[in-house]
Amino acid sequence: MVYRTTAIRIDRDQALRERILGAALARVAGGGFAALTMQALAEDVGIATGSLYRHVRNKSELAAEVFALACQREVNALAASVRAPGSPVQRLAAGLERFAARAWDSRQLAFALIAEPVDPLVDEQRLLYREAYAELFVELLEEGVAQGVFRVQQINLVAACLVGAIAEVLVGPLSPPARAAREAGYPAPSLAEVSQTLVTFCLRAVGAEDFQ
Repeated sequence: MVYRTTAIRIDRDQALRERILGAALARVAGGGFAALTMQALAEDVGIATGSLYRHVRNKSELAAEVFALACQREVNALAASVRAPGSPVQRLAAGLERFAARAWDSRQLAFALIAEPVDPLVDEQRLLYREAYAELFVELLEEGVAQGVFRVQQINLVAACLVGAIAEVLVGPLSPPARAAREAGYPAPSLAEVSQTLVTFCLRAVGAEDFQ
């Protein structure tokens, strides 16, 4: 009986922790990491702020965990594209397009992940996930070089350059001022324009043989 009670309690605590993480991610998606406060999060979940600290050690660690949760989804989405059927050129283009489209669909979250000033623990996660994206590009570049469709020498460095290009081309259009200007009706690049520019630049950068 004691074991059953303990197991039930563990399941209940795990379910509550998942609710906390989901609510925290929703806060970041709606207002960036600046919107993630422990008091507001406790209210979202429907528990006392003191009770929140039974499940989360502190805000910094929570923010880092939320960052990792959100970024892992993007790594998985990119991996699905670059490992799908098709030529390396097609898969690189598809991966870039999908990354840009997902960022565009959740602009506040994407900006928070890419460029929002954050706590050092979150910044550590940002560096780790930049490496995770780069590793996927290394895998694809090696395949493309072996097939003769990419012309690069320093594959690791070129992969890092691709990650940097993605961040730099998206950070401006995703920024709060750009979103405000777009909503106010001022001219601003569209998703199609940003995506096409990114794909064109990256395919040229890797010397894609069949890219026109």
